[in-house]
Amino acid sequence: MAARRAPAPRSTDALVEETNAALGDLPSVAEGLLRRADGLVSCWWPGNDAGYQHYHDHEWGRPVGDDRRLFEKLCLEGFQAGLSWLTILRKRENFRRAFAAFDPVQVAAFDASDVDRLLGDAGIVRHRGKIDATIGNARRALELIDEAGSIAAFLWQFEPNAINRPLRCDHAAVRALTATPASSAMSKALRARGWRFVGPTTMYALMQAMGMVNDHVEGCAVRDAVERDRSRFARPALAPPTDLRSSR
Repeated sequence: MAARRAPAPRSTDALVEETNAALGDLPSVAEGLLRRADGLVSCWWPGNDAGYQHYHDHEWGRPVGDDRRLFEKLCLEGFQAGLSWLTILRKRENFRRAFAAFDPVQVAAFDASDVDRLLGDAGIVRHRGKIDATIGNARRALELIDEAGSIAAFLWQFEPNAINRPLRCDHAAVRALTATPASSAMSKALRARGWRFVGPTTMYALMQAMGMVNDHVEGCAVRDAVERDRSRFARPALAPPTDLRSSR
């Protein structure tokens, strides 16, 4: 997704021209930016969808340290594979109802009857492989919490150093960031622990969504606010190894 893996169906130029035409003679904006009907200049990818714009403005790129929210993001990024993020976003409340608000303890206890229930739920993506993976990943999440202390602590250890980030976060740079060494390392570590639907591209989308990186394009009205949130965010620490904890 480089600023969501599923870009808007129309080109950036088409979206900019359409919105500027609707607003009259206001100045045009740079590539990768869109002047919206509300007057805000933002990243191009939400287009003119109000729900997508709200997600962009208030959620995407804001740092997350809550395990349940992170487990939800991990699951929904997996469900997105092969689909647009907007499709998943519009179904998110249905997913929350279907998957016990993404409480990993409850999801880990799902059985065959729950799988049948989920396969019959038209409000979610009814893909058996992804449903089975979500239940399995909940069980792996509980193991991860035992290992690392929290899901958050495990994931945030893969935050890339500034030296490994683009010098400028412009449209071309963001579009090129579909997977990185950090997202590949995260993917490899999760896969080694039995997680599914956690490939490098999916994990980079997670890194963008959870605020591990700030891929709002330079010139986007919320980029600086997101960076301030990231600066204030206290990164969670990994728990000490089990043998050290037990010796205290």
